This record gives sequence, structure tokens and C-alpha cells, in this order.
Amino acid sequence: MENRVIIEKVGHIAIVKMNRPNKMNALDIDMFDALIEAGESLNADASVRAVVLTGEGKAFCAGLDLSMFSLDGNSAMTATPLEERTHGTCNKWQKAVWVWRELQVPVIAAVHGVVFGGGFQIMLGADIKFAEANTKMSIMEMKWGIIPDMGGPQLMRLSAREDIIRELTYTNRVFSGAEAVEYGFATHVSESPLEDAIKLAKEIASKSPSAVVKAKKLFNAVSDLSMEEGLMMESVEQAEILGKKNQMESVFAGMQKREGNFENYRDTI
Repeated sequence: MENRVIIEKVGHIAIVKMNRPNKMNALDIDMFDALIEAGESLNADASVRAVVLTGEGKAFCAGLDLSMFSLDGNSAMTATPLEERTHGTCNKWQKAVWVWRELQVPVIAAVHGVVFGGGFQIMLGADIKFAEANTKMSIMEMKWGIIPDMGGPQLMRLSAREDIIRELTYTNRVFSGAEAVEYGFATHVSESPLEDAIKLAKEIASKSPSAVVKAKKLFNAVSDLSMEEGLMMESVEQAEILGKKNQMESVFAGMQKREGNFENYRDTI
């Protein structure tokens, strides 16, 4: 697992790179473990206010390493029953995606090259996605006789039309980064995804971290809430930050036309 994932901190942002470039960052057991460990370590670090997730080398992530399969059916994927919840609501394979969804601060994916199968699902765990126009993406699992089961179906439905999701899943058709934006899977086409993702992460990190964390919490929850529950959650979360130091600092910084001097979100909420 050594160096499977590299984390570089720049101020209040963390740049996370899958680091298996000779295998196009394909997902083996060590990569799964490293992704989970990286996400959990960042979630424990309240000084981090935004995360950029990318891949080293010529690809974001080519999906499952073929070593994860076995001709006798006894693969690494089935060593532990998939139904066993080893990581909260998830199994290990799902947690490698869901850890980015659960991260309290925004995650921005910068993708390029190929984004296949499990790599596509990892991208979906991010809040915002920058992709090169010619990036090759695929819900690749059908090629190997399996279904997307790393949390992707739970996230795809929040991004794209159901018929698009079904077509791409049933056929494992390769589509471009530009098409991904058109479908709703990605946010922006970019000539320099990593550069643009870092720029946006710095902008997000300049805002009140208390408000940003609360906003992500609200957006993560709202699709599963009734209208009444959603309205109540807005009020509850707002009440926890209104009038507190970071919220007041936002007001003063705006009035004085200066950068905000914010405390870490766990110190104020």
C-alpha cells in the first residue's frame, strides 16, 4: 500500500493523487485500502477545507485491476461476503467511493485519460468534477459480467437521467468527458482539470468553513428527506452557525473587502 495514494497539503486544501501510474491507477486491494485511509485521515483533519482528487500519470483510474478476478471464482472481491457491512453502511469496495461523499468538506475531482468502471464510481463520489473533453469514460462493469456496486448507482441517479444511466450500464459504451458534462456526470470540461480544480478548491477554502461544511451536509441529505424534513434541516443547520465567529467574520471581511480569517470548523460548530 506504500505510496498508492499521495496527499499534498497546500494551505487549507489537500491534493490527493492515486499513484499507480504504470497501471493507470487500476484498483487493487492496496489501492482500495489506501483510498479509504486517505479519505478518513482527511476527514479527521479539521484544517482541511477542500480536497482535490486526481490520478498520477496518463489516467485518472482505469478501474479494477484484473488481479482482482480469479478464473476459479475465488477472487479477492469475494473473500469477504459483499453483503457484510465492514465500513459503516458500506463494504470495503463501496467505502473507497463513499469516503469522498462522506468527507465533511467539498471534494473536487480532476479527471483525464481514462475513467473506467470503479474509477468512474470514485469520480462520482466527488462534489464537483472537471474533465478533459477527450477523457474516455465508461460504466465498464458489464464487460466483466458484473454490475456497478461501489455506490455508483446511488450517485448516478442524482446526476443523470435514468435512461442514460441504463443505456451506459447495459452496454458499457465508452463516452467522452464532454459527453459526461452533457449527461450530468461531470461539471465542467477543462483543458487543465487539475489546475482548474485547485483554483476552485482555493476559492472554496477562502469561505467560512463552517458554512461550507453545513452546506455539504445539507446537500448530501436532502434527496432522502421529505420537503418538511428538508425545510427543518435547513433551519437546524443554519441555527448552529448563525451569529457564531466564522459567520460574523464573513460579514466583516465582506464589508472591509478583505480575506476572511476563519477558525477551523470544528472549533466553531
